[in-house]
Amino acid sequence: MNPSFSTDYHQLLTIVKQRVREAQYRALQQVNQQQIQLYWDLGRLIAERQQQHGWGKSIVETLAQDLQKEFAGMSGFSSRNLWYMRDFYLEYSTDELLQPLVAEISWAKHLVIMTKCKSPHERLYYTEQTRRNNWTKAVLAQQIKARAYDNTVLAQQNFAETMPAAQLPAAVLALKDEYTFGFLALTPEHSEYELEQALLGNVRRFLIEMGGDFTFIGNQYRLELEGQEYFVDLLLYHRELQCLVAVELKITEFQPEYAGKMNFYLSLLNEKVKKAHEQPSIGIIICQSKQRTVVEFALRDVSKPIGVATYTLTDTLPAELRPFFPSNEELVQRLDAVTAALQGNATPR
Repeated sequence: MNPSFSTDYHQLLTIVKQRVREAQYRALQQVNQQQIQLYWDLGRLIAERQQQHGWGKSIVETLAQDLQKEFAGMSGFSSRNLWYMRDFYLEYSTDELLQPLVAEISWAKHLVIMTKCKSPHERLYYTEQTRRNNWTKAVLAQQIKARAYDNTVLAQQNFAETMPAAQLPAAVLALKDEYTFGFLALTPEHSEYELEQALLGNVRRFLIEMGGDFTFIGNQYRLELEGQEYFVDLLLYHRELQCLVAVELKITEFQPEYAGKMNFYLSLLNEKVKKAHEQPSIGIIICQSKQRTVVEFALRDVSKPIGVATYTLTDTLPAELRPFFPSNEELVQRLDAVTAALQGNATPR
C-alpha cells in the first residue's frame, strides 16, 4: 500500500466509521421513540379501562402475567412497570409543558425523573437538561441528588439587566446557586490553591457539575494591562452561549469587592481575548458562603453579567442555612423564570 493510498484510505475509514455511528445513534433514537410511544399507549389503555370499568389492581397483575407469557424473553411488562406506564400517561398527558418532551429521553431516565421529582417544573427542568446535555442515567440521578434544579431556581445573577434577551434562557440555566464538589478529597481547612488544583485534577466531573455545555480553557489565565499582570482562576467556554466564562474561586464569604474585580476581568477578556464572533464574557464567582442581600446590592449597578454561587463538599443543606433562602412567593417567580428559560419563548426576570 503506497503512502498516498494509505492516507486516502484512513480518511475514508474515518468518514465511514462516523457515518455508521450516526446511523446507530439515529436507530437508537427511533427505538427509544417507539418504546416510549408503546408505553404511552399501554398506559393510556390501562387508565381508560380502569376509568370505564372500575377495574382495580388485580387487572394490572393479570395483564402483566399474560403479556409475559405471550412475549417471553421481552422485558418491560412487569406489573410494576405497567403501573409506571399508567402513572406516566396520567401525569404527563394533561401537562402542556411535559407532554411535548415525552419522546426526547429514554424510559429509564423518565422513571428516574418521575419517581424522584414531583412538581411539573422540576420534571421539565431535568427532562430538558438531560436532552440538551445527553446526561446518562447515572449523571441524571446525581444531578437530582445534588439539587441542580433548586440551585438553578435560587441562583443569584444580574443577567436580565446586562445581557441581550436572546441569550437569557441559556444563561439562566448555565448558573447554579450552589455547586457540590463532593468528588474532591479536601479537608474543611483547604486553601484556594488546593481547591483550584483539586478541581483541575477532576476537570471532567467539575464540568458535569457546572451543568454541561462548558469546556475548559485554562487556569490562572493571564491578562495584562499597562504592564500589570492579572490572573483569572479558571477560564471556561460555554458552547451554546458562545462566550468566555471567567470563574473566580473564594474560600471565604462573598465580599462586594469581588464583583468589582470580576467586572474588571470581564472588561479585559472582552477587549483582549474575546473573538469577533463571540458574545460578551460572563463571570461566575464561587464562594464558600454568601449573604444573599449583600450579593443583590453588590450586583445592582455592575455593568457586566455576573453570577455569585457557593460551593459545598457535601450534598446536604445544613438546617441553619434554610431560613436564608427565598420565600415561597419569590420561589414561584423564579420557577416561572426557569420555565420560561426552558421553553425559550420568554424573558426571565
